[in-house]
Amino acid sequence: MSREILLNAFHMNCIGHQSHGLWTHPRDTARHYNTLSYWCDLAKTLERGLFDGLFLADVLGVYDVYGNSPDAALRNATQVPVNDPLMLVPAMAMVTEHLGFGVTCTLSYEPPYTFARRMTTLDHLTNGRIGWNIVTGYLNSAAQGMGQQGQESHDRRYEMAEDYMQVVYKLWEGSWEDGAVVEDRSAGIFADPAKVHRVHHDGPFYQLDAMHLCEPSPQRTPLLYQAGASPKGREFAARNAECLFIAATSPEWIKGYVADMRTRAVAAGRRPDDLKIFAICTPVVGATKAEAEAKLADYRCYVRTEGALAQLSGAMGVNLADYDLDTPVSALGNLETDATQTALETLARASGNPYSTIRQMAEFAGIGGRTPIFTGTGADVAEEIISWVDRTGVDGFNLAYAVMPETFEDFVNHVVPELQTRGRYKTAYTPGPLRTKLFGRARLADNHPAAAARTSLKI
Repeated sequence: MSREILLNAFHMNCIGHQSHGLWTHPRDTARHYNTLSYWCDLAKTLERGLFDGLFLADVLGVYDVYGNSPDAALRNATQVPVNDPLMLVPAMAMVTEHLGFGVTCTLSYEPPYTFARRMTTLDHLTNGRIGWNIVTGYLNSAAQGMGQQGQESHDRRYEMAEDYMQVVYKLWEGSWEDGAVVEDRSAGIFADPAKVHRVHHDGPFYQLDAMHLCEPSPQRTPLLYQAGASPKGREFAARNAECLFIAATSPEWIKGYVADMRTRAVAAGRRPDDLKIFAICTPVVGATKAEAEAKLADYRCYVRTEGALAQLSGAMGVNLADYDLDTPVSALGNLETDATQTALETLARASGNPYSTIRQMAEFAGIGGRTPIFTGTGADVAEEIISWVDRTGVDGFNLAYAVMPETFEDFVNHVVPELQTRGRYKTAYTPGPLRTKLFGRARLADNHPAAAARTSLKI
């Protein structure tokens, strides 16, 4: 039986996410990113299209690697200005019933004690629809903004993340038992102190001696997203993640990644289907193939390659201003940086990339970032999505946008019905929390590392 395809929208609380310069397009409304109506309208559109979630990217710091300056990023609104993504969730939750929210939060600069409270609060307010995209950061400007000289090395950040996860797992899963809240009005007792436990943690990076401040939320631990694809990132994801996000343009590369991650999950004591894996694409939809291609050509007229170069330089940790634009991208493949190592691999090393020089890479990344662009009618795009899912083994897609809200409205109006007609997309939401919708259970599986925090408790 063919698998039902999962879909997230991919956005960020800023003007220019991954389509650099497209905010100047006359139909684009991203300039209104700092209004609640912008986000609530998007959430309602996505729920009408039965999207599983809105995946909100985030970055701390500014892209100042290109030209050793933030000027290019500022000129082009390259993920700056950028507002806090968590603040958007309650408003969008208020106007929807089922849509999930996967929010990127950088653990490197936030104490786990207060972060755990913030996520539990959101899980309560959304009735169990919150997810956390676990990232460690990759910009030195973020570390400097937090009073540090620079960020920790790539692998050390993942070592810190492992210790961080142990703390939040203990808070979410092991501090309050399920029966701790009794709400006995006649006796005047809200919680049974015997069932609320202090968390003791003395790790290599984090120490804690405190109880969790929140009563258990519908999911306890938020749904866990992760996007690491470096060797260290894959090890971390195989142990901790439930949903994986991979950005690459080669189906063959993605197929290998999917197989590797499912094998790693088994080696970590989990099941292959404990992971839901999302690729990424940017859909451009028209009434005819020719109309869609004309729309894409129109979009390309607004691309600012300088903005793309600023973002690519930050992600790769390489000052592309030091290179001639006609330098082969493959020449960058021998570099090692402490930014996102996967960016170097997928941009410079991976086969199937539709560009060969830095100039072509920047032009390509100007629409949707480093994503394949699926162009055509609703039927064409639906068939392309189905083909990639069946060829690679991914469970679904994060959909990037070119123009807001046009990209998502076109997809909901024209692609979703085609996927449904082919029996590859749901026609109604499953009731319950976000994890229930994706995995059939509200709580983390017993084979997840977080389960160790509740082994002595009846929860």
